[in-house]
Amino acid sequence: MTDPSPLMPRRRDLHPAAHDPDYKTSVTRSPSLALLSLESTPSEETGPRFGHSLIGPLDNNMILNYTQGAAPAVGERIRVHGRVLDEAGRPVPETLIEVWQANAGGRYRHVKDTYFAPLDPNFGGCGRTLTDENGYYEFMTVRPGAYPWPNRANDWRPMHIHFSVFGHAFGQRLITQMYFEGDPLIARCPIVHTIRDRGQIESLVAPLDMQNSRAMDYLAYRFDIVLRGRRQTMFENRPEGM
Repeated sequence: MTDPSPLMPRRRDLHPAAHDPDYKTSVTRSPSLALLSLESTPSEETGPRFGHSLIGPLDNNMILNYTQGAAPAVGERIRVHGRVLDEAGRPVPETLIEVWQANAGGRYRHVKDTYFAPLDPNFGGCGRTLTDENGYYEFMTVRPGAYPWPNRANDWRPMHIHFSVFGHAFGQRLITQMYFEGDPLIARCPIVHTIRDRGQIESLVAPLDMQNSRAMDYLAYRFDIVLRGRRQTMFENRPEGM
């Protein structure tokens, strides 16, 4: 992730189709003309760089960070943790990870989210952290709720957390979603089904990790992020230059 070489183009053959009739908004959002490939420039390849000193002590604790510890968020407490690895299984240290999610009722803190579930006054829904020297990261949060979305007559998004992984420049950003083991809505979600490869879907499902759960406190879920290679995590934007 520190290699300053030019960004590599996306592998379109591995990317979900931009136009999928079952994912209704993709019909209007998908391009109608042939795509153009432009060379990257120094502005995409070298900066701006995130200042590591900007990480606060509660940034990766979404239960407490919105109120700065004054009051906890409502919901089932969970720990989400894992490692960022390259294609050879080597750790990728000092990688900025940002996450965002709905609250325990399935509602985002966003002006355009009109779902009937209430807002939690103590939950902002976003966090960030840096991987350590072993590529390890963790977040404390509440399990996000499922929520309906206006696609077909009765479509619901599975419980999920959005992940954004930054390289050495903002042009090297990977975005994906983490789902939870055992959620029956995964198999019913049109967005998930834009991924045609079952193995790539499985790479987005975090298994329950009882070994790293804490009794009478929280369950843990393990979500390792592999940047490239045969074990690569499925990314929504998939620029191959990481």
